[in-house]
Amino acid sequence: MRGTDKPRSSPLVPDAVGAEIARHDWEAVACGCGRSAGHLVDTLWAAAEGHPAAFRALEGHAFLSGQLHPPAPAVCGVLMAVWSAGPPRLATREALLWTLLSLLGTEDDGSSHEAGLYGQCAAHVRAALPSLRRAAAAVPGSVSAAYVDGVVELLGLGSGSS
Repeated sequence: MRGTDKPRSSPLVPDAVGAEIARHDWEAVACGCGRSAGHLVDTLWAAAEGHPAAFRALEGHAFLSGQLHPPAPAVCGVLMAVWSAGPPRLATREALLWTLLSLLGTEDDGSSHEAGLYGQCAAHVRAALPSLRRAAAAVPGSVSAAYVDGVVELLGLGSGSS
């Protein structure tokens, strides 16, 4: 049935972000709330459109109480696609960075070199680390910079490595 659906689009969402959302079989992934993760598609579209509350709405679905849930890597991929599509406005940027910090602040379910949930999320974030650091350097002392510093620390990269 999915193939007969008209592809979703929004003038606020770059094609690359829409493609990242569409490439996952959300219905086949168990959500942290106990249902299939298919219901997260609307939340991810809202996040991609720049609604800060949509990022926080991912709590309880992709992560909760220090634990990652199966949708986390795909959600992280979408978040990084949003980030890479261009600098989001301030409120959206801070909500996105908070979500990354929340995802990476969970208990690691394996090593960062394994394909566990944590390792997959960390790989998505590491790929965008240079642009995250540039954004933080542009606004030193800001909430965004503090979130990026936290993300870098959680990845175990400290301030001296990349």
